Amino acid sequence: MIAPSPQQIIVGVHRSAASLAALRWAAAEARLRHAELHVLHAWEPAVRRASYAILGDSTATGQERLRAEWVLAAVMRGVYGSEIPRGITAELAEGTAERVLVQRSREAGLLVLGAAGAHLAGRPAGPVIRACMRSARCPLVIITADAAAAPPPVIGTPVAVS
Repeated sequence: MIAPSPQQIIVGVHRSAASLAALRWAAAEARLRHAELHVLHAWEPAVRRASYAILGDSTATGQERLRAEWVLAAVMRGVYGSEIPRGITAELAEGTAERVLVQRSREAGLLVLGAAGAHLAGRPAGPVIRACMRSARCPLVIITADAAAAPPPVIGTPVAVS
């Protein structure tokens, strides 16, 4: 008999109160479903290199990656403090959030994103949410948060991410 693989819930995060709310909701849902929780923060370099450029980590790209690590660490600290519970992984992925989240949704049982609630006030959802609504390969849950809520502070030493 083959045991089924554990279900995975993916939550996309960035530096916002909505991301904190989405991560809290996804963590509670993962506990209820006995699922693995995968926290994902996508980032992309501000400057694109030419396809013929020599590969290697430029100083600017290295600093951008470090900033992305700090953002992911701040979100994780904002929900879990200094100790991340078992069954939760965090990943920093290079690429556009839309593309990374849609690609990862292929292996997920649920994709969770946070929104500031602007679309509830008659404004359209942002490009990441629209892309995931259009192309995600698993159910999508959008958690709204008060736009006035404070985002997590980006300070201190980053937590380990893969």
